[in-house]
Amino acid sequence: MISIKKPLKIMKSDILKIRVDITSSKKVIKQIFHWIGAETKGKYICVSNVHMCMEAFDDSAFCNVVNNADLVVPDGKPLVWAQKFSGHKNAAQVRGPELFIKLCEDAQNRAIPIGLYGGSKKSLVRLMEKLEIRFPSLDITFADSPPFRELTVEEENRYIKEINSSAVKILFVGIGCPKQEKWMAKHKKNLNCVMIGVGAAFDFFSGEKKHAPVWMQKIGMEWFFRLISDPKRLWKRYLKHNPRFVYYFLKQLLKNKNNRNIQ
Repeated sequence: MISIKKPLKIMKSDILKIRVDITSSKKVIKQIFHWIGAETKGKYICVSNVHMCMEAFDDSAFCNVVNNADLVVPDGKPLVWAQKFSGHKNAAQVRGPELFIKLCEDAQNRAIPIGLYGGSKKSLVRLMEKLEIRFPSLDITFADSPPFRELTVEEENRYIKEINSSAVKILFVGIGCPKQEKWMAKHKKNLNCVMIGVGAAFDFFSGEKKHAPVWMQKIGMEWFFRLISDPKRLWKRYLKHNPRFVYYFLKQLLKNKNNRNIQ
């Protein structure tokens, strides 16, 4: 049985155009199991970083997708710094890969079925093998790697039917930003589970990609580790987004400071 507790009261912060919640991994997990215990309909959680923030800055439709999420957690260290600079001293990082592992552990302990949607077929097989070793009693009732192309309506409907039939309560979605957030928002009303966009977490846990050293994570240089690990795919993203994020966030800080001075 799942104990149903009151939903948590979570403060919110604005970083450029998106809402990023002031929370922690512990609070997020409590909220997820509250939703499951209360048998609420579909929910989705965006695990945000600079890339997501700037994609939303450039695309108003995607911005609405993020801001309509049931939770938006700060995965990227720069977003946590932005929250702290904005006066939220208790802001904490919620790393997607760590959230994924902790939820798998808690789901095993609570006998909650989970699902995996995304990754390559190769990485999904490896992920399943490693999860079985680490969490032998974890109930994975759905796992599929959708094609990287646009799905047909028939394919979309088939996936929704299979996910619901599997009785999944937590669905990890790993098809990359902004695709996974759009997919979750589109199917929120059709699914009976909590969806979490975990990006590259499948690849990290399966061993397809390496984690940045802990010291690099702590100083906010995880992005640099990922860049040197996969420069051909990521150099344009970081060159385009990172400097712009710093520029526009500094403008936001100065504007907020001036507004406070006027008041």
